[in-house]
Amino acid sequence: MTTTYEPSNPLIVQSDHTVLVEVSSPRYEEARNALVRFAELVKSPEHIHTYRLTPLSIWNACAAGISTDEITGALCRFSKYQVPEHILVEVGDFASRYGRLRLVLGLGGLVLSADKKTLAEEIAHNKLAIGLLSDRLSDTDFLIKPADRGKIKQALIKIGFPAEDLAGYVKGEQAHFSVREVSLSGERFSFRPYQKEAAEIFYAGGSEYGGAGVIVLPCGAGKTIVGISCMQQLQTSTLILTTNVTAIRQWKAELLDKTTLIEENVGEYSGACKEIKKITIATYQIMTYRPDKEGEFPHLTLFDDHNWGLIIYDEVHMLPAPVFQVTAGLQARRRLGLTATLVREDGKEDDVFALIGPKKVDVPWKELEHQGWIAAAKCCEIRLPLPEDLQMPYAVADKRKKFRISSENPAKHKIVQHIMAFHQNKQILLIGMYIDQLKELADQLDIPLITGSTSQIKRDELYKDFKEGKITMLAVSKVANFAVDLPDASVAIQISGTFGSRQEEAQRLGRILRPKSGDNRAHFYSLVTRDTVEQDFALKRQLFLCEQGYEYNIKDADSFMMRPI
Repeated sequence: MTTTYEPSNPLIVQSDHTVLVEVSSPRYEEARNALVRFAELVKSPEHIHTYRLTPLSIWNACAAGISTDEITGALCRFSKYQVPEHILVEVGDFASRYGRLRLVLGLGGLVLSADKKTLAEEIAHNKLAIGLLSDRLSDTDFLIKPADRGKIKQALIKIGFPAEDLAGYVKGEQAHFSVREVSLSGERFSFRPYQKEAAEIFYAGGSEYGGAGVIVLPCGAGKTIVGISCMQQLQTSTLILTTNVTAIRQWKAELLDKTTLIEENVGEYSGACKEIKKITIATYQIMTYRPDKEGEFPHLTLFDDHNWGLIIYDEVHMLPAPVFQVTAGLQARRRLGLTATLVREDGKEDDVFALIGPKKVDVPWKELEHQGWIAAAKCCEIRLPLPEDLQMPYAVADKRKKFRISSENPAKHKIVQHIMAFHQNKQILLIGMYIDQLKELADQLDIPLITGSTSQIKRDELYKDFKEGKITMLAVSKVANFAVDLPDASVAIQISGTFGSRQEEAQRLGRILRPKSGDNRAHFYSLVTRDTVEQDFALKRQLFLCEQGYEYNIKDADSFMMRPI
């Protein structure tokens, strides 16, 4: 392959597997769209963004059908200088490792099969795998206990050779239903093209090549609907795990509205209700409840209390450790992960890959924005100074206290009022981490507030009033980060966040991305105290926005007050 390296190209591929991207290049957007399919964003200051090529990023690309030639071709096509030869070789090496080990059903049961005897020997002598290999069947094949199917996949990905699982799945109890052409709410309904395509990729015609994996879609793009499409293809009993009771109710409402399932078919399994039906929706919280720190998790038996044919992990990046452990033993059941971002704050992305499945679909946010399926978002960070009376307490505080002082900067109140006045005819969400800060602002502005202590009945009532336009402003803590359907919200003001959480940034932006009538635009504001640790963490949070191609404007508070847009 002959490549002409142009000085105007945006990429500089470095020998340490990092890729620098010049934001000012005319080919920046084209290059970024190619790069995010197989590289991880590390940092994104104003002018140069840094990505990293990792084995996991390459394996996810392979699982999504991206070839080695496509990856190396993109690196060379957009690079300013010659790509180091060893990088091209190592990308090929990473990619070649995917699928060299396979889990299949043989005459003796579950078999781990290597493509070469040398690889089989390497696995046989690795301490992570030794205890999981039952019997040596041949030079390349090992018998695996069915109960160890998940554990061996976890071990192999850590060794550096992820196994392709082709051992198939149990059918589960049948659960027949169809999708309505007109929903019960009276609206015509059909799957959007990308929703239908994502479900078909996951289903893979019912073969062993489908049935386990993660679908990454923007908030507001209808991940629930994709889940319903997968359920329709499989027609099997399904356990849906999600983040909170509000999400349970929203899943149930969508299922009853858009399918022929009836109330008796759909159960809620939460702190308040313990129904097990053909379609059961539970929270991660109830699954990980235990009476004391040393006790058992009594509700994890739900995984085995019914013959599930499909388990859906909503917001899979939030999957708690105890559920990971149980999922290792559920590899014979189909598993679908749904998320807006695969970034986990605990770094367990490899466990998601091994136990839920690789990334099957990743639809770029900006692509759906251009097609009108989600709102076009304008993101703005407003930086303001720390008041003089707080500068000394900040100076002598430890890092955690510094973050709280800067996050609760009272000077933010005036900016919030200014934004709300500017967008006075819009549906506005005020989002924060610290309850005292939210309470003070909610009292000042006379707007309702939802926190973790708000009863479920009151939450449902306030969400309903907001959706119906009876109230136009709502203050919410991080309990509203996930699975809250507020389609008309078009302005979000983030007054404080969870340190440098990229996943939280994704969820909060997602609250305002559902398509709107009219100009279909949304505004996302982050208020940050200048020259503090809050600004440092805000830079990490920006990674997600840059990853998705959003323009991220930074404005000084004084200039913003004079000219907000």
